[in-house]
Amino acid sequence: MTDISVSQNVKIVEPTVYELSSVGRRGVAMPASDVPETALPEKTLLRTSLPMPELAEVDVIRHYMHLSRFNYSVDGGFYPLGSCTMKYNPKINEDTCRLPRFIYTHPLQPIETVQGNLALMYEMQEWLKEISGFAGVTLQPAAGAHGEFTGVLMMAAYHKSRGDARRTKMLIPDAAHGTNPASVGMLGMSVATIPSDARGNVDLEALETACDDTVAGMMLTNPNTLGMFDENIEKVIKLVKDCGGLMYGDGANLNALLGIVRPGDLGFDVMHFNLHKTFSVPHGGGGPGSGPVGVSQRLVDFLPSPLVTIVEEGDDEAAPLYGFFTPKQTIGRMKAFHGHFGGGLVRSYTYIAMHGAEGLKDVSQYAVLNANYLQARLRKTYKIPYDRICMHEFVAEGQFEGSDVRALDIAKRLMDYDFHPPTNYFPLIVHEALMIEPTETENKDTLDAFADALIKIAEESLLQPELLHSAPHITPFGRMDEVKAARELVLCCWLPEGYDLEK
Repeated sequence: MTDISVSQNVKIVEPTVYELSSVGRRGVAMPASDVPETALPEKTLLRTSLPMPELAEVDVIRHYMHLSRFNYSVDGGFYPLGSCTMKYNPKINEDTCRLPRFIYTHPLQPIETVQGNLALMYEMQEWLKEISGFAGVTLQPAAGAHGEFTGVLMMAAYHKSRGDARRTKMLIPDAAHGTNPASVGMLGMSVATIPSDARGNVDLEALETACDDTVAGMMLTNPNTLGMFDENIEKVIKLVKDCGGLMYGDGANLNALLGIVRPGDLGFDVMHFNLHKTFSVPHGGGGPGSGPVGVSQRLVDFLPSPLVTIVEEGDDEAAPLYGFFTPKQTIGRMKAFHGHFGGGLVRSYTYIAMHGAEGLKDVSQYAVLNANYLQARLRKTYKIPYDRICMHEFVAEGQFEGSDVRALDIAKRLMDYDFHPPTNYFPLIVHEALMIEPTETENKDTLDAFADALIKIAEESLLQPELLHSAPHITPFGRMDEVKAARELVLCCWLPEGYDLEK
């Protein structure tokens, strides 16, 4: 492993395509017009000039290829972002989602012309039901948080349909995902935070105290953001249901459970699936997310509409005919059309079909094995506040006695060893948290190199703390001041010399 000990802190200011512009260069030759010429509109509707850069095609390609090398990607290296499940995305997924008969269809086409699309959606609903143990699934939600909101809407509609207007309180553990309270707040519900016990489980005494006839339900991430499977999960669910509440399962960490346990069988009433995590849809930078939602039998009638169904059974000579139906007490449409079809559903369908039942079980078993291997390698160097067998991820403390180095310094220093940092400062209940999730796609060599880097950084924190405070050193840009960047935006646009903005 490279010993990076000298601060280089290189800062590169890349020229824009406008600054690379040279008069007379062209990247495109327009063909001759094949339609009759017509008079141009009034001069007041025309621009006197258009400030576009003048570059050859090769200049543009090389410029953007050069910039692309500044990005870190899961295709280029290890991405241990806890709670994000940044696994490698098989390229066969990209091939299938680009099949012409998928990408050139439109959701407003006649039903008979999109039977292949509907068949895929129907099977996807059935597969997710089988994987999770739920009675019904909607594919509409556009992301995990959107799925949460959809789920909470159905929970509220269920209580309202029973005339139970008192139930406006949602129980949320302190080891839950941060979007859970936001989803609840959007509906005007109140949140009661339930603390964790010393082993990272929901505190049963605190939960029992909070359970009353105002509880709409509980939003529980299991495994939670500490990477712990709640040892008292059945007791937790019973307490909530005994007081009339519903159980919401945050499915962001489903990558630890595939083929091992089904949340629906445990007694959960609602759960969203993150197709962009567990089922290998690429994500980061804003999309494309996908957050289908599964529900128990009591909530099936409240699912968003429409849902795909078989409207006419097939036989040996003809395939089934697929169409849409509307659940009896639906909460309505949650997204334009039917979810992220090509971006999410086709990719995930490919991933599930490729693995099969046993393959999906292997996914979870290797994800859990990798996380426990890393935890074991780092246990003697980093404090593990909830130190027991973890699931797909674990949380360490990024601070050492006798050093003023913090988790942020460790994260920035990891970049000098060519690793993307883990999630920082989450969950909030761990001091200087480093949340690490290796996923199942990383091999032992990568895990060992990552562990070696973290152990070396721990040594540096005591011997050369300033090295960490000023990291990263070998990246194109040094450490950013995130707070200043947010508060003092620098927004600019380039205009050619002499260009009159008023015109």
